[in-house]
Amino acid sequence: MIETPYLLFLGDVPDQLAVKVAQGIKDWRPDNAVAQFRMEGCKADLGLADMTLAQAKEAGAKTLVIGVANRGGIISEAWKSVLLDALEMGYDLASGLHNLLRDEADLVSAAVKHGRSLHDVRIPSVKYPIASGVKRSGKRVLAVGTDCSVGKMYTALALDAAMQEKGMKSSFRATGQTGILITGEGVPLDAVVADFMAGSIEYLTPDNDEDHWDVIEGQGSLFHVSYSGVTLALIHGGQPDALILCHEPTRKTMRGLPDYALPSLEDVRDTALTLAKFANPACKVVGVSINTQHMSEAEADAYLAEVEARMGLPAVDPFRTGAAKLADALADL
Repeated sequence: MIETPYLLFLGDVPDQLAVKVAQGIKDWRPDNAVAQFRMEGCKADLGLADMTLAQAKEAGAKTLVIGVANRGGIISEAWKSVLLDALEMGYDLASGLHNLLRDEADLVSAAVKHGRSLHDVRIPSVKYPIASGVKRSGKRVLAVGTDCSVGKMYTALALDAAMQEKGMKSSFRATGQTGILITGEGVPLDAVVADFMAGSIEYLTPDNDEDHWDVIEGQGSLFHVSYSGVTLALIHGGQPDALILCHEPTRKTMRGLPDYALPSLEDVRDTALTLAKFANPACKVVGVSINTQHMSEAEADAYLAEVEARMGLPAVDPFRTGAAKLADALADL
C-alpha cells in the first residue's frame, strides 16, 4: 500500500509531457498532491507549490513519487542524491519507471537502513493467462490515439466520471503507471511479457453486467513504431464495443520520433476499427477526444466543430467541454 499524500518529483525533465504521471495525479487526485519538487533545469511545472524535502515532510507528505515518464523509463543518476536524501528523511519512494527502484543497490540499501519502502508499480502482480478470445458479458470502450501522450488516459477518466454522473454503470480500468497510481489498481501493460499482454486485458475486464461499461485506458498508438504492440493488445484483449479516437492537433511529429508525421484521425479510425472487428465484429467508433491545451478557446471551439462536421462524430476536449457527449454516445449503444 502506497502511503499518501505525495510529494511529486519532476526531476530535471525537458518539457511538460515528460511529467504526465505527476500531472495525472495532480489533476485526478489533488488531495494526494502536497507539492512538487523540481531540480535545476526542470522545464515542467504543475502549478503546485515548490517545496524542499523538509518542507513537504512538514506539510505531511509521506511518499516521494517519481512523476516522470521518460523514454526508456530510466532513473537518472542525477536524481539519486534527492532520492537517497528522501529515504533518509523518512519518505517512501514510488515509481512507475521500467528501471526499477528495487534494482538500484544504493536505493535498496538506504531503504533497508532507514526502514522505508520502495514501490515499483510497473511490476505485474498477477500471472496473466494467454488471451482466449472468448466473448465476455458486459460492454467495453477503449481510447485509441494518433500518438503517445495525446490524452487517452484523461479521456478515459473523464468519460468514466461523466458516465457515473449520468447514472450509468462504469469502471475505469488502468493499464499504465499513472492510472495505477491514481486508482491504486490495474495492469502495467507495457511490463507484461508480450505473449500475455492481450490476456492481461481479458483479466482486467472480466464478465460483467450487460449494461456495465469497462472504460479501458489506452496506451501507445498503432502508428507509433516504438509502442504499437501495447495498443494492439488492448484492442484484441479488450474486445471493445466502442472506440474513441484521441488526437493532439498542434503536434507535427510523433513523440520521440522526429522523422514521423502523425497519422490522420481517419487513418486511426479505419485501421483501429478493422483490427477491433476481428475480436468484436460489433465494434463502432463513437466519438473523438481532442487535446486542445495549446489552442486558444476560439481555436479549440472551431477545431472541435470542424472535426465533428468532417468525421460525423461527437468531438470533445474532456477538460474544456467535458465528456458528456461521449457518454451520451455510449448510452445509445
